[in-house]
Parts: sequence; structure tokens; C-alpha cells
Amino acid sequence: MEKSRRRKRRKSVVIVVVFLMMILLVWKSKGHDKQKSIEDIENNVKDKVENTVAEKEPILEEEQKTEIVDWRLVLVNQENALPSDFGIELTKIDRIREFDVRAIGELNQMIDAMKKDGITNVWVQSAYRSVEHQKELFEHKIREYEAQGKTHEEAEKIVLQTLNKPGTSEHNLGLAVDFNYVDYSFDETAGFKWLKENAEKYGFILRYEKEKETITKVAYEPWHWRFVGREHAVKMNELGMCLEEYVEYLSQ
Repeated sequence: MEKSRRRKRRKSVVIVVVFLMMILLVWKSKGHDKQKSIEDIENNVKDKVENTVAEKEPILEEEQKTEIVDWRLVLVNQENALPSDFGIELTKIDRIREFDVRAIGELNQMIDAMKKDGITNVWVQSAYRSVEHQKELFEHKIREYEAQGKTHEEAEKIVLQTLNKPGTSEHNLGLAVDFNYVDYSFDETAGFKWLKENAEKYGFILRYEKEKETITKVAYEPWHWRFVGREHAVKMNELGMCLEEYVEYLSQ
């Protein structure tokens, strides 16, 4: 039995030796070409590794972004709709209008401060809107422009400049208010000037600025103010950022 095992091992060794000798002969016969082939393979592998790393970098950057969980900074716009399971607790501003219960205190304090400073002609014209109510407003506006001869696509494009689709409006979020009438002359009033100077103290920002229209995708709205919290409002104004820019800034 032992002798049989030894014979098998010797036979295996002989086969391996013969195989290695054949490889050696082939390698010697190719000479310089073989060396060149090895270098080509190494370079090819190197290129593939570098390309793979380059392709992976954007994915790694995306994975490194910080998720913003602060409820005051929820971003709602044409590209970011409310989640289907979104819930909110509301409280009354007056007999008709409602606002997020977590921020109503700051809103009331801001309005009271305006009145104490002699600004008595500023009021909340619109605040929270349900998605259903937003849908009614959106479709009504489209019909108005269609009645003027616009196609449905043309009408929707015009409406989107000042009114977002249902589920993509900050009013659906319950953290935005429109002061007085939807009128651009509001930015010429003492109330608007007061808000520009003092709103950040109460956590509010001018949401849709004229200089940021290409980023927000919404036309300038001097009447539309959004609650984000005092520390965020101060920092955003200091950095000169709109909410889209600020959320991206924080996520880096």
C-alpha cells in the first residue's frame, strides 16, 4: 500500500516538472514579447482599477451626505413632495386659518411685535392648506388661463410660477404664511421692511427671493414667509442662502 502511494507521488511530481519545463520553454521562446505582454497586462489592470475608483467616487460622496431630520427644515418643492404618510398637528391662528402647533408661538410673537412697533396693517391671509384644497386651487387657476386661450400645458407652466402642485406646496406643510394680499406691492410697505429686518428673530425667512428664482423654481413672493427656527433663519440670512441651498449646505 505504502509503495503504491509513493509511486503515485513520484508520477505526480514528474508531471508537474514536465509541465513547468514546457512553460519555461514557451516563455524563453517569446522573450521580449513576453515581457511586453506582462507590462501590458499590468497597465491594463492599473487602468481598470483607476477607472473603477473614479466611477465609485460619486456614489461614495452621496453615501457620505448627512440626512437632515429637523422638522423645521423639511424641504417641500416641485422636486420634493410630502411623503404619503405625512402627518401634522395644527392649531388655530384665527377662526379660519391654521398653523403647525409647534411653531404657532413664534408666529404670534412676531405679529405682536409688529403691532407694538406700529405695524398694524399686516395679517395672515393664507397659512396651512390641505392637499385637497391645494388641488382645488391649482386646477381652478389652470382653468382660468385655459379660458384665456392657453393650452393646458401653457396654463400649468404659468400657474407653477406662483402655485405649486398639490403635495409640493409649503402651505401643505403647515409652516408657511402669506401676509396680506398676493400683491407685489407688499414689498413697498412698512410691514415688509419690518419683516426683512426682524423676522429671523422669530425663526421666519422670506422663502422665495427674487435672486433665487432659478434655484427655488418659484417666482418672487414678498408675501410668503416660512418658519425654519431662529438659529437656521439667522444663519441662512448670514450665508445668503435659500432653503434649497441651506439644506444642501448642511448635508455636506
